[in-house]
Amino acid sequence: MTEAVNDYLAIVRSAIAGAVGVEEDEVQPEASILGDLGAESIDLLDALFRIEQVAGVKIQASEIADQLQGGLSDEEFEGPGGIITAAGLDQLRKVLPQIDTGELAGKLVAEDIITLFTVANLAGMVAQRAAEAVHAL
Repeated sequence: MTEAVNDYLAIVRSAIAGAVGVEEDEVQPEASILGDLGAESIDLLDALFRIEQVAGVKIQASEIADQLQGGLSDEEFEGPGGIITAAGLDQLRKVLPQIDTGELAGKLVAEDIITLFTVANLAGMVAQRAAEAVHAL
């Protein structure tokens, strides 16, 4: 994890703990937000709002999906039955380096991808947005 991500990890952990209603020590970097921590989509929205209030970084839930899909079209990203394509798995490997794409090949359904998004992934996204905002000045 980079120093920039570490700078935002405490903010993200606190926001998720508050939104989900768990102790902050349960919100570990490798924990998936909608999987391991049991968050629902409304909890994710609450956490994103909390992050914006503390860090000044605005991220919408749809932007997470956009980042996960990268620049791939829906047809390039998912195939029949919503199964993620090889190109889609290549894209996911870039933004979710913790996943085992070999194990997920032919099995990962598009609607389940968000359950793989971790606390560290969100902290990385926040750090990236913060850096972009600084460079835009």
